[in-house]
Amino acid sequence: MASGLALGRVFPNLGALLDRVQVAGVSVPIAIGLLWMMYPVLAKVRYETIGQHVRDTKLIGTSLAFNWVLGPIVMLALAWIFLPDLPAYRNGLILIGLARCIAMVLIWNSLACGSGELAAVLVALNSVFQIITYSFLGWLFLNVVPGWFGAESAVVQVSMWSIAKSVLIFLGIPLLAGYLTRRVLVASRGETWYNGTFIRKIGPTALIGLLYTIVLMFAMQGDRILTLPFDVLRIAAPLVAYFFVMFGLAFVLSKKLGFDYPATASLSFTAAGNNFELAIAVAVATFGIGSGEALAAVVGPLIEVPALIGLVYVSLWAGRRYFGFTPANAVQAN
Repeated sequence: MASGLALGRVFPNLGALLDRVQVAGVSVPIAIGLLWMMYPVLAKVRYETIGQHVRDTKLIGTSLAFNWVLGPIVMLALAWIFLPDLPAYRNGLILIGLARCIAMVLIWNSLACGSGELAAVLVALNSVFQIITYSFLGWLFLNVVPGWFGAESAVVQVSMWSIAKSVLIFLGIPLLAGYLTRRVLVASRGETWYNGTFIRKIGPTALIGLLYTIVLMFAMQGDRILTLPFDVLRIAAPLVAYFFVMFGLAFVLSKKLGFDYPATASLSFTAAGNNFELAIAVAVATFGIGSGEALAAVVGPLIEVPALIGLVYVSLWAGRRYFGFTPANAVQAN
């Protein structure tokens, strides 16, 4: 993050330069980083075992409730509590809360030793629900709900195709690549070679992709942090609260429902993460690049990255403390 801020200060036009070419509303260099960090994670998924997670209706139902009922409501409540006098920033946060994570959550889940197979299932379900419900929820939370509080409403218009395009690019491409890689190489070289040689070499590159993405994100948007620090702090406060509240509630409830640690971690990170690519694209397209909504959407991932990195450590600690789980357990299980 510090490197990104420094890079943006040394080359102040870097953000505009990198943002010239976009795919699905996201800068191509950022898109490369997202795809880069997701492919190794999805290549590790044991797709042949996914069926057992799909059949776990209690777990799937819990995840859907957190992502599509509780998550948007919690973000709405925090946005109004922390930003009652700043409707533009409030709208931007609500757009973030409605966009459930389909990309970076996979790397957080992997770092926390969550279930890769379950995370793939939950991300796929979030993608489907995102395509179907995002436009409706945007209209409901920004056009209808503000009227209940006597506030000015905003109209959000976003097509299902624009959301589907984002899903197909940022989830579909690495998912297909990971699936085909595993299927072809396991068939030709065997699972022992695949897990012991190929994944050992390619797996760590996901972290390189993550670091690359973080540096570019802060290089492109860091000027907003430096020029509007107080506004960024106002936006950051409800975001930090949101990430920790959602993660904590999901983790505690998952433990009470009897899920094991890998499932608990996967459910908790998918509940806490958000699809900042979609939120930024919708905010810019609807309200303009210089709007408060766009600023809030841009600040979102800049706060989410350090917050969820912190939650990785919290998750691993809680796994040891309450489940007796250690990363060595995951290695033995695999």
